[in-house]
Amino acid sequence: MRTYEVVFIFRHENDHFTKGLDFVRNELKANGANIVKEEDMGERNLAYPIKKQDRAHYILFNVEFDPSKVSEIDKIFKLQTEVLKFLFIVQEA
Repeated sequence: MRTYEVVFIFRHENDHFTKGLDFVRNELKANGANIVKEEDMGERNLAYPIKKQDRAHYILFNVEFDPSKVSEIDKIFKLQTEVLKFLFIVQEA
């Protein structure tokens, strides 16, 4: 298991945000991730439009995750319409 920081940028509308956040939590847990910390960073204006959106809601996760499953779950999140962008960052011990 490796520790990652994962930032998700969701659509800012309430129904899209809650649906996307629930989807992300469930997919992480279904793929064996242990969510250590979840931090709501709030809504922000985007520097440039992403998928025709000017505002987004940011969430930061600290998770323990099997490195072999990162590419697999990466594909799942790319297909989710509520998730505008995301980034996995390895945390050094």
